[in-house]
Parts: sequence; C-alpha cells; structure tokens
Amino acid sequence: MNIKKGDNVIVISGIDKGKQGKVLSSFPRDSKILVEGINIKKRHQKRRKENQKGQIVEKAVPILASKVMLLDSTGAKTRVGHKEVGGKKVRVSVRSGKEI
Repeated sequence: MNIKKGDNVIVISGIDKGKQGKVLSSFPRDSKILVEGINIKKRHQKRRKENQKGQIVEKAVPILASKVMLLDSTGAKTRVGHKEVGGKKVRVSVRSGKEI
C-alpha cells in the first residue's frame, strides 16, 4: 500500500467524493485507511451509568485505499511511484516527479 499515516489524500469515488483529509492510520492487511473527516457514520451508544443518557456518536470509519488518491506538495492528486535515492527506496509523485 502506497499511502502512509500523515499523508494528505482526496476521495475519488463514493459519497465523500472530492473531500480532502489527513490519514490518521492505515490498515495494510485490509487495504483500508482511516481519514480525518471522511466516511463519518453515526453510532448509537447506550448509557453506561445510572445518570448518563444514551446518545448518537459520530465516528470515522475506515475507507478502502483504492478510493483515495495522494495529494502532492502542489495540491494536485497523483499516483505514487518509487525511486532509489542514495541506496534508499523513496516514494515519488508521478505527476511532478518530486519526492513525497
């Protein structure tokens, strides 16, 4: 998976199409990522204490990594390529050719 924690991404398909956000965590085994402010679902929460009320909580849910594209430093969406620099493999923006 080419998307890592801390990357800025844009959603390219689905109900949140066009929205941008920062990757909070990634789940490579499931090929999913958790993006800030994207794919928000409502969950009903029971009361836990005698004097507490039940409530509806909005929670971010992981989205498939194939439904997002990485944003490069110019703010354009791009695919991710790889290049070897100084004996180390680095991620490179296909569109601009700059290191991510």
